[in-house]
Amino acid sequence: MTRLFEFEFLLADEERDLLEWSNALYDAGADDSHPGILNGVPRVAFSRQAETLEDAIRSAHRDVQAAGLQVVKCEMTVEQVVALDSQVA
Repeated sequence: MTRLFEFEFLLADEERDLLEWSNALYDAGADDSHPGILNGVPRVAFSRQAETLEDAIRSAHRDVQAAGLQVVKCEMTVEQVVALDSQVA
């Protein structure tokens, strides 16, 4: 059974403009991604269906790499972590 996992990748500096690397993400299969830039840091949020959180993060990471981007950090908010607990119960 798949579940919905939400998390965000912070990316290394990107020379391409937001539209260009957003399109690269979509072309790489990350149609569940929400790219943006906050305080000058490129980032991409995911709402990914997968069996496990690890599967969700690994598959999203592959999509980001396929788009020519580099992940620096993966983050989850407290609300996203709490949502994980409620899905398990």
